[in-house]
Amino acid sequence: MNEGQATVILIDDEEDVLFSSRQTLELEGITVFPFDAAEPAMDHVSPDWPGVIVTDVKMPSMDGMELLRRVKEVDSELPVILVTGHGDVPMALQAVRDGAYDFIEKPAPPEYLVDAVGRALATRRLVLENRALRRELESFSGMDGRIVGCSDGIENVRSTIANIADTGVDVLISGETGTGKELVARCLHEFSSRKDGAFVALNCGALPESIIESELFGHEAGAFTGAAKRRIGKIEFAGGGTLFLDEIESMPFGLQVKLLRVLQERSVERLGGNKTIPVDVRVVAATKVDLDEASRKGEFREDLYYRLNVANIVIPPLRDRSADIPLLFQHFLQRACIKFGRALPETRAERMSELMARTWPGNVRELGNFAERYVLGLTDGNDQTPSSAAKSLPERVEAFERQIIEEALRRNGAQVSKTAIELGIPRKKLYLRMQKYGLNRGDFIPS
Repeated sequence: MNEGQATVILIDDEEDVLFSSRQTLELEGITVFPFDAAEPAMDHVSPDWPGVIVTDVKMPSMDGMELLRRVKEVDSELPVILVTGHGDVPMALQAVRDGAYDFIEKPAPPEYLVDAVGRALATRRLVLENRALRRELESFSGMDGRIVGCSDGIENVRSTIANIADTGVDVLISGETGTGKELVARCLHEFSSRKDGAFVALNCGALPESIIESELFGHEAGAFTGAAKRRIGKIEFAGGGTLFLDEIESMPFGLQVKLLRVLQERSVERLGGNKTIPVDVRVVAATKVDLDEASRKGEFREDLYYRLNVANIVIPPLRDRSADIPLLFQHFLQRACIKFGRALPETRAERMSELMARTWPGNVRELGNFAERYVLGLTDGNDQTPSSAAKSLPERVEAFERQIIEEALRRNGAQVSKTAIELGIPRKKLYLRMQKYGLNRGDFIPS
């Protein structure tokens, strides 16, 4: 049995019915493997088998209902179509409720059989494709599978995380909206010895000033009107783990003084309390503005900025790492296909070139949202975002040329001679193009 193509296992103990059904399907180009009993057919059923099963219900020994039960034990998503006589329709309907894909009543016109099998095969293909996508996503181990990209900027982000993750040092993450600051913070947590502790996130810009202090430091019962009982704050709750403060630039000035004290003394006092509570917490702060400039303007405490800026991770905007867009887009497409149960759509080179030419003001988040719309069929060739026309034609051509050279270098294991031959250009010209785009041969040598 060829397991590389869509196939149908056809089971019927009536020779004439088996022959005519097989002929009907084969005339439609469907590969059929006929059996006159259910037992031998089960030997070919596996979770990775790409076909579907069409079986009669009334058969000696193992009947169609027992076959359905056994198939579902092997793979609950493998479609089984039941062929039943008129008197067995109620039983077939119950079988559909129990997991059968469909049923066909005898005698049925050939087009009914072809239609049911076609729909079942399409369902099976989608199930197997999504499983393969899930396995591919799960195969990405370590940080490469979390922070996707091959540009120098992203390589620097990954190497910095690997270098400081387990040191416990407080970190300041800088980057525009949508670049993935919380993802970097989670990687700092998950690749450290604190990974078994809590990761506690707080957006400083999302809470009013009257609430954020209590959220951070907690309070004792009676500390203020409405404080009926003691509440543990985010800092204390993150003990043994990581506290992530997003949009730190939005933190009220008065609270910045208190946070500075926490960072220096590693202790906290709840509102309304006198007890100093030691805390073992790592603080990772994120900002979308230049805190150095903000501190010089008096908009952010300078001493807190220097205390946070012991280790600084700068995430480049997507427009400055367009070479990462093909990898990122494919990654987001795979995730979206699994999320929505859709097949992986084809992405033509022209579309990828257009995506690389955009400036993406929403950065990686915007690209991820676009990928979801793409999978759902909510985009077309004329889809444009306000950022799509921000680059000139020569810039788009250069972005596409760079992508083609990078892909060819990867395919040829960084061998310049082979790459030049494939691209149909002299080696010297290829070297000049690599120099123009800042491409280092060593970056494409297989590890």
